[in-house]
Order: sequence, then structure tokens, then C-alpha cells
Amino acid sequence: MKERLQKILSARGVASRRKAEEMIQNGLVTVNGTVAALGDSADPDTDEILISGKPLPQQEKYIYILLNKPRGYVTTLSDEKGRKNAAQLVADCGVRVYPVGRLDMDSEGLLLFTNDGEFANKLMHPKQEVEKTYQVWVTGYHPGSEIVLSKSITLDGYTIRPPKVKLLWSDGQKAKFLVTIHEGRNRQVRRMCEAAQLHCTRLRRVKEGSLTLGDLPLGKWRYLTGEEVNNL
Repeated sequence: MKERLQKILSARGVASRRKAEEMIQNGLVTVNGTVAALGDSADPDTDEILISGKPLPQQEKYIYILLNKPRGYVTTLSDEKGRKNAAQLVADCGVRVYPVGRLDMDSEGLLLFTNDGEFANKLMHPKQEVEKTYQVWVTGYHPGSEIVLSKSITLDGYTIRPPKVKLLWSDGQKAKFLVTIHEGRNRQVRRMCEAAQLHCTRLRRVKEGSLTLGDLPLGKWRYLTGEEVNNL
């Protein structure tokens, strides 16, 4: 069955779909001896697909990993500043996997990895509206801050849906919230705190969709069960 080339490359673990598009645009992909163009389709079972002259890898078994990401690790697969990468923490899974979404360097908690490009794209697509829940520690708290934090605001020209905010505890100007959002804008929760005149001192993702972080130790990972994948 024919599929878009970038989808095939992503599914075979060659690169993310975006990187695969760049490889096609740079003329690195050929189909039956002809340099491919962005938008081309092919059948991986019948067509000869080469990447930089090398055959397309065989279909890998899809794996799905949950990592408890520590602070101090970037999520991008390559970093020009040479900072520690979250992918290094799951490298011992034996398969090249990619992060599903991001957690910024100063954030921690639940982060998914997979070599299933279609699964990742579906999970990250805005129409899925997969809820994400965070534990949020702040300073600058005052009574009523949780009401301000739960209001809808506009980020990058996009108006977010009102988040769910629960105050877990407060001590003077310090407080801890449980915040659930429907989107995944860049540094969204931190920017929501700024808009509410709060300073986020710690951010930990504990839930994504039906999946919870549980008691997984910091810096460790585990495979998702088939039921967990299906529920996502």
C-alpha cells in the first residue's frame, strides 16, 4: 500500500516526520532510482526506497516508553549547546526512539518515547486535546491566585481553554497547584503562571491522557502496556 514517504521513513525509525521531510527536500531519498520530491508516495513492500544510498530499514517492532525525566535534560534530539539529552536516558532500550512532545529543560516528569511515528503524530495533534496534568510549585502566591491562574489567556495568538486548577497547599507566598491543560503551547504552564503574577519554581508532569507517572523513580523508564497504548 502506498503512503507518503515521510510517513514511511518515520514509521521505520529513520527520522521524525519533520526531519524526514527535510531529507526528502535535500534529495537524500530515492524511489526506484529516482530522487524523490516532497509529497511523493511509495509502497515500502514493492518499491526500492534508499536513504543516502542505503536501503530503508526493515519494519521495527513498535515500542512505547514512559520516562520520568529529571531537570537539566533537553528534549530535542540534538542540541547545539551540548546539553544533556533526555533520549540518552532511554538509549538502553536498544531501539532508536523519539520523544512525543516536549518538556523544557527545567521541567520534569512524564515524557513518552516511541518509534511509532503515526502514534506520536496522533497523540500530539491539537484535535486530540489530550489533557496533561502538572504539579506546579510557585512563589508570589496570594489568596485567589488559583482563580486568576484558571482563566483563559492568549498565547502566541492562540486562546487556550480554561485550565483546571486545584490548590494543594499554600504557605505564605509559596503554594503548590495541580494544573490540567488541554494544549501544549511552548512553556505554557510557566507562561500561565507569569500571567497570574506567579513565579514557577518547579514543574512536574504527572499525567497525560489516561497515563500516570505513578511511582516510577526519577531518571528511570518503563515500557507501556498494550492496554495503556490503546487507551492513549
